[in-house]
Amino acid sequence: MSTITLAAGLAELAIDLPDDAQKKLLAFRDLLLKWNKTYNLTALRDPEQAIPLHLLDSLAILPHVGDGALLDVGSGGGLPAIPLAIARPELSVSMVDTVQKKTTFLQQAVIELGLTNAAVYHARVEKMSGQYAQISSRAFSELGLFVELTRHLLAPGGRWLAMKGVRPDDEIASLPADISVEAIIPLTVPGVDAERHLIIMKAGS
Repeated sequence: MSTITLAAGLAELAIDLPDDAQKKLLAFRDLLLKWNKTYNLTALRDPEQAIPLHLLDSLAILPHVGDGALLDVGSGGGLPAIPLAIARPELSVSMVDTVQKKTTFLQQAVIELGLTNAAVYHARVEKMSGQYAQISSRAFSELGLFVELTRHLLAPGGRWLAMKGVRPDDEIASLPADISVEAIIPLTVPGVDAERHLIIMKAGS
């Protein structure tokens, strides 16, 4: 049932993934729910609901993810970073979280799933160094704070990818003057009856 649900959801999103990737996605779902019993990584406990609310929700942004190295901020249970790393094995994906138990889980998931394109950092993002073409977040903070904490990590010409529920017009209106919103993309996630938006931002006008 789960496999059919995942396959049907991927088809609805027009995302074509090989069987091996689909198996890894379901293995990640199982790992997340298993660790969740001890580590409280997500409020979700239902394996069936984890497919639309975690896997498909993360993958809904896949068509808007570019080619350059991606940093996912406040990765928590690895969403959207691990589904993206599974779907795009050629994409360099880094994850950062301040909570030790969450990064312990992320590191274990990377090992068990054989994700050679993924790296995990236990750190405060504002203390990190490096340059990333893309910086993503899923319900990490309001947009202005997200930009402020990660600006030093965005490579020239890079983009922020902020996953939100309802369209955050107030947050967009209060962005710094030198941050431009490149796109506000409504997302339809199969099996999720709630608003989803991807806000793509750049530095400079």
